Amino acid sequence: MSSSLYDTLGVSKNASTDDIKKAYRRLARQYHPDINKEPGAEEKFKEINAAYEILSDEKKKAQYDRYGDSMFGGQSFQDFSRSAGGADINDILKNIFGGGFGGFGGGFSSNNHFGGGFGGFGGFEEDLDLQASIKIPFEKGILGGEHSVMINKEQVKIKIPHGIKDGEKLRIRNKGKMLNGQRGDLILKVELEKSHEYEREEDDLYKNIEISLKTALFGGKINIQTPRKEVKITIPPNSKNNQKIRLKGYGVQNRKTDIYGDMYLILNVKLPDISTLDTEFLKILEEKLS
Repeated sequence: MSSSLYDTLGVSKNASTDDIKKAYRRLARQYHPDINKEPGAEEKFKEINAAYEILSDEKKKAQYDRYGDSMFGGQSFQDFSRSAGGADINDILKNIFGGGFGGFGGGFSSNNHFGGGFGGFGGFEEDLDLQASIKIPFEKGILGGEHSVMINKEQVKIKIPHGIKDGEKLRIRNKGKMLNGQRGDLILKVELEKSHEYEREEDDLYKNIEISLKTALFGGKINIQTPRKEVKITIPPNSKNNQKIRLKGYGVQNRKTDIYGDMYLILNVKLPDISTLDTEFLKILEEKLS
């Protein structure tokens, strides 16, 4: 049985509701008369809307799946819609399928400017979304806070949530493109600037710290700056180079769960310059070290 309605949207008969909607939105953007000035684009746009009106309605779709193109006198839907001439295709389809149709031709004025959105389908808001990328300081990605970005010569203040990750997207309502009184959203892809102090893996932070040989051998207390505050930690005796010390809960606060990750301090033991050490001490050190 012919399936020219599905052909119009470029989907299979087994396509899901979501697949049908995605195909419709893609084609509607492509053939929208405000975008596509090619001859025949307006007719194609009406045809796409009509096909979607039928296939997005369970009852109408069931009718078409049962009877196929015989409902259009055996013609393909494309030929049927184009042979309607001056008749209102909406009225013809209403008589065939029953129920209301969205009036996908009714949005055109005499100068062929489309003024009515998608005639009640409401699928065009995605096309109004504006995509952009922003760089934010590394620590603002951890702590969150206000950030300003210049988009189309407009200064836009945005709120950065704590714990945002590199590559995540933020949606800013009503800061996208304008069309027919409607405005889309601004979708920002976040790029975190590199930090000279920290490395980040998911919600955990890693920080290299330098300690003296004396502290490594005998232990001691040192102050460490974390993104939120300064903390005093204890270095255990006999610590090794590249040894990790875990500071539980001093990492990144997850934006969804609000649970804090950890911070790991990586020890770098600084060896003294032997030219600065006491001669007698050096002699003893050289004798005793294996």
